[in-house]
Amino acid sequence: MRRVPDELAGVRLDQALARMFPEHSRSRMQAWLREGRVTVDAARPTGNAGKRKVWGGERVRVEPAADPRASAFGPEAIALNVVYEDDAILVIDKPAGLVVHPGSGNWRGTLLNAILHHAPRNAALPRAGIVHRLDKDTSGLLVVAKTLAAQTDLARQLHARSVRREYLALVHGALRVGGTVDAPIGRHPVARTRMAVAARGKPARTRYAVLRRFRGATLVECRLETGRTHQIRVHMDSIGHPLVGDPVYGRRAAGTPAALATFPRQALHAARLALTHPVTRAEVGWTSPLPADLRALLDALG
Repeated sequence: MRRVPDELAGVRLDQALARMFPEHSRSRMQAWLREGRVTVDAARPTGNAGKRKVWGGERVRVEPAADPRASAFGPEAIALNVVYEDDAILVIDKPAGLVVHPGSGNWRGTLLNAILHHAPRNAALPRAGIVHRLDKDTSGLLVVAKTLAAQTDLARQLHARSVRREYLALVHGALRVGGTVDAPIGRHPVARTRMAVAARGKPARTRYAVLRRFRGATLVECRLETGRTHQIRVHMDSIGHPLVGDPVYGRRAAGTPAALATFPRQALHAARLALTHPVTRAEVGWTSPLPADLRALLDALG
């Protein structure tokens, strides 16, 4: 509990709190006010409490909310579709909707939490052994290390671009032939939560091949030669064929079939993964069939 100093007389409560509790941001204090975590003279301010004024001498108590980051990196009993596992690596077929790593807005219920429950020793590894990621709404295969040596080796393979990652994507429009998009990717200059083709971005290359054409859409196979954030989504959008269902980069033309217009996620699936086993040095690989929602979409189009 702290007393409001006399020099703050006449100042708004939220401004006074920011000055009295500099260890917390003003926005956080405002949120705690709304949540009833602040008392003034043992009473909880109501209504538009932040705008009320203080006059000095009031006794203020703040009950901080627990920081969700403090418990983010703990085990949770979340089901995993394990495709392969040995003492060195774990290959998982991730469903759409599962976040890979805790972050803002998703501090619990992630793949990392599931890994720590499935393999508790991974708590000793950086990022619980995760070496690459898939977007929340992208389904498919990813590999996780179970030892530090395996994690280091897999990271080197990714850096050397020797890990083979192939995706199936349904894109808007009619693609006639395959090709390569070789365009650097960086943070969007205005919308900072998005990525974009940018002259000063990091090198990025995606090869794509046409597999099947539908009315208004084309199924393509994409092979990543680099691993930039949102790479396939950005690259396909840059050539005028954004992914079906993509809420960030997608757009649809007039007359788009209803099945495409209403698909609730980006139509992207990590279908094949191949690498050099970090212990045996054998070439190993796995495949994942299209998940049910994408199969249903293709059936509806076909």
